[in-house]
Amino acid sequence: QAQLVESGGGLVQAGGSLRLSCAASGRLFRFQNMGWFRQAPGKERELVAGITWNGNTYYTDSAKDRFTISRDNTNNTMDLQMNSLKPEDTAVYYCNSGGTWRGSYIPHRAYWGQGTQVTVSS
Repeated sequence: QAQLVESGGGLVQAGGSLRLSCAASGRLFRFQNMGWFRQAPGKERELVAGITWNGNTYYTDSAKDRFTISRDNTNNTMDLQMNSLKPEDTAVYYCNSGGTWRGSYIPHRAYWGQGTQVTVSS
């Protein structure tokens, strides 16, 4: 069973950048699709970006052109570089692994990290 640990969240001013990282355990990491999600207060969890086991990527409209998802199969990590951050990006960010790919990333119901808080001040 995969264990996922997010890091890199924090407080940043609008227009700033943060880099989130998700460290995954398990030998099957390199064969798994993965994704970043976020959940703002009072809202449902939503997909931000996904990446297939072989590096294909998907971004939601809110992330496109500002965020970059990447993975390192040697070190079992997945990152999310977030630039030009906006107050509406404020949320808890979660990584997910083992989901399916249907043009975008469908999360696995069980494999979630604990989340990392991102707060963007105006």
